[in-house]
Amino acid sequence: MAEITENKEVFSIDQIEEPKDIHEIVFNLMVNPNLAPVNYFNDFSDEGVELESLASDDTDDAGIFTTDNGQVMSMTTHAFHHHLESDPKTATEILISRAARRMICFGAKPQAVSAFLYHINIADPNGQFIASGAKKGLENAAAKFGVKVSDRKIRFDHFSAHGPVLPTIIISMMGSVSDKDKVLTHQFKSKGNNIFVIGQSYDDINSSEYLEFYHEIGESALPVFDIDREAELHGVMCGLIDQKLISSASPVGKGGLFFSLLRAGMPTKFGFDITTDAEIRRDAFLFGESMGRLIVGVPRDKADDFVDYMSTTKLPFFTLGHVTKGEIRIDDESFGFIDKMNPIV
Repeated sequence: MAEITENKEVFSIDQIEEPKDIHEIVFNLMVNPNLAPVNYFNDFSDEGVELESLASDDTDDAGIFTTDNGQVMSMTTHAFHHHLESDPKTATEILISRAARRMICFGAKPQAVSAFLYHINIADPNGQFIASGAKKGLENAAAKFGVKVSDRKIRFDHFSAHGPVLPTIIISMMGSVSDKDKVLTHQFKSKGNNIFVIGQSYDDINSSEYLEFYHEIGESALPVFDIDREAELHGVMCGLIDQKLISSASPVGKGGLFFSLLRAGMPTKFGFDITTDAEIRRDAFLFGESMGRLIVGVPRDKADDFVDYMSTTKLPFFTLGHVTKGEIRIDDESFGFIDKMNPIV
């Protein structure tokens, strides 16, 4: 069963020389279809949810909407295939955690989740191992985040004529918003606002778009993940939102810290000036996809209160930089302006 991976070489970040030119990586990843700003199905330069429009009939790709009876709701859908064949429990927990982390950044409370596991080969002895592990991961994560499992389905493939297809799990999560006035969006709000990261950075590029697309290495471990730390983020975010100490929040997701910042800046064309951690490799710091991290925008007049509040929690946090009028700067080096960060197509 899980032993099928034992003879494979285990990837280590030390196998890749730390790059000296981050520019090349950035503009190479910009054409990755999973990260590119020009994406006709999912254009993350869209302005996203407008709080004053929540009561209208318009739908919104940001995942926040209003029902006919006036209830503000949130919904998000995520898929995952990494390591379902070797560690389905952890892989499923990571998927649920990503969805929940995105939802709490809106100020929504996750309520229910449905899951669909498919492309499982019924003739493969590992098929039941995957199904059993995914079930345990789903139930454990749902309990950890206080979410009900509303539905779960599995599709077994009876033949392999369609060619190799990785087992995949897709989940949809529904959440509720108790106070519309406390809904957050991911985009930066004002030049000069402080940017903080809640969570810890690691020398970790496992299963990242950077490793797979730029270095063309498809076999690596799951990213750093601690489900208990993920659950702690929920309580901390609730406190920050209740006390109105932050103006924006977004999870560190696909593409790592850099592309999460890019997604936060593009809607309003604000840039960012950040300083990397000297103790972490720059490529891992900027493009690694380790879990349990949030980017928050903090107004300058609330920075001290934010630090005081975070100092009472158990979560690590650090100042990343500040929002600029449009220029992107990393370690005092300019990467141009955010409105020009589009690949030539």
